[in-house]
Formats: sequence, structure tokens, C-alpha cells
Amino acid sequence: MKKIIPCILILLLSIALFGCTNGASKTPVKDEPRPTEISNEQAVVSLVKDFGQRLQLVSLQASEDILSESMQKNYVDLVSPGLLTEWQSDPQNAPGREVSSPWPDRIEILAMKKLSGEAYEIKGEIIEITSLEQTKGGFAGKQPINLVVKKIKDRWLIDDFTFGTSEASDAIVYKNTQYGFNFPLPTSWQGFAIVNDQWKGLAPGGSQTEKTVQTGPIIYIRHPQWSVQDPRQDIPIMIFTFDQWDSLQQEKFHIGGAPMGPMELGRNSRYVFALPARYNYAFPTGYEEVETILNRNPLLPTE
Repeated sequence: MKKIIPCILILLLSIALFGCTNGASKTPVKDEPRPTEISNEQAVVSLVKDFGQRLQLVSLQASEDILSESMQKNYVDLVSPGLLTEWQSDPQNAPGREVSSPWPDRIEILAMKKLSGEAYEIKGEIIEITSLEQTKGGFAGKQPINLVVKKIKDRWLIDDFTFGTSEASDAIVYKNTQYGFNFPLPTSWQGFAIVNDQWKGLAPGGSQTEKTVQTGPIIYIRHPQWSVQDPRQDIPIMIFTFDQWDSLQQEKFHIGGAPMGPMELGRNSRYVFALPARYNYAFPTGYEEVETILNRNPLLPTE
């Protein structure tokens, strides 16, 4: 009897150990994100969102001193010292508010890629709005951007920023094969119209002696929301032959009553493309958006 009891105890202990081991082997270990990684991603998203909301506070049209001070005030806790210095010395490559309307409202993150434990790559879009979109929703334009966010001295900061392109924005392009140029447009111009007209060049002299001595085509790119009741600002493009353009520069004729002449947008092997002087003198709806488009030098000669 004394020999049987130890044997039973050993048997029961073996069963218990085997059962625990076998049960543990059947329980899978889930590969869940570590709390630190989740926390990092949340911090990066929060940083980018905060940066997007501050863009409208930095006016790129301000004087050099005021612009540098504004960048320092609004970007210093979001951007690495090196990138901030770069923007202050070269504001043309810096993000901010180009005109009073439309203005950058926010950044929408499209994709986020982990480069290392302390660096993330962000692809997103700056969403631009006007007072119309602020009331009714939507957007006036989108600007693709690429960011690199790094952890520098225990702080997440934007360390690299570039303006990019997207398939959606590239798809809206006015292509003119007759005169040879392309003109990219924001996505909000989907469904734009083309209006053809003529510019007239008048001989120099008083109003009683002025007569038309030169003519040429002018093309108006018209916003899809344009209406007779609420006309919006067109994008006008004048086309000149080289001889006409040279004569205009020599003041052999003039166009309109403005003291300055048209401004060149670009040229190809046959034509010069120009913007009429004071084209937006009446300040119709959308004139500031057109200014923003033209400030990016969008006209692309193709011949």
C-alpha cells in the first residue's frame, strides 16, 4: 500500500504537467502592435494635423522680415531647426498662405510609412478652401505634399517637406494642340470650359486717331461654376506671334488702357503666351484662386 501511493502521486503530477504544456501549445500568440509604436504614430499624426492648421497663419506675401518672424512663431515647435532655417532663407519653397483666398485649411494624410523607429514618411494633401467651402463644405483646391517626420531630441518634428504631384491633379490639364501648350488645373476645375475671342492692338495716339492695327487670339479658361448671375474669374491667355510681341515691346501698338502691357507666361517655337494687364481689375469671384494658380507658373509649352 505504501508503494502504491507515491506511484499515484507521480502519475497525477505527470498528467498535470502534460496538460498545462499541451494547453499552452494550443494558445496562439497574437502579433499585436506594441504600445510604443501606436503612441508614436498618434504623435506623428497629431503633429501633421497641427502643422496643417497653422499654414494659414503664415502669409508668404509678407515682407522678408515679417515672414521670417511669422515662420519662427508658428513653425518652431513643429519643424526641425534645419528645415525652418531653410524656409526662412528661401520662402519660395516654404508652405503657407499665398493669397487671402483660397487659403490652406488643413492637411489630409493619405499614407504613412515607418522608415525606422524614429522616422516616418507621410504622403498627404494641403486642402485649400474659400469662404464658400467654409460654409457649404468641399474644397477649392488640393496641393500634394511629402513629409518626413523624425524624433529629434525626444520631440517629433517635420524634418523634410516637398510639394508633390498626384494622378488626380495631373489628370485635369487643358491641352491646346493648335498653339502648342498645356495648362494644369486644380481638381476643383474639373468640367472647365474654353471661350475663344480676339485681342485688339491699337495704334499709338489719341482716342480720335486710334485704330486697330493688330489682332490675335485670346483663350479664356472658364471655371465650371461660372454663371451669368455669378461670373467667376477666367484664366485669360493671349497668343502672339514673335513679330507681334516684338512690335508690342517697341510700343508700335498697345492693348487696352493700362499703363503696362501684357505679362509673358511662356513661349514655344512659334508663339508667345501672355497674361493681359489688369485682367482681374473687377475682382470677380475666384480672382484670388486664379492668382494662386498663375503664381505657380503652370503654362507648359509643348512645341
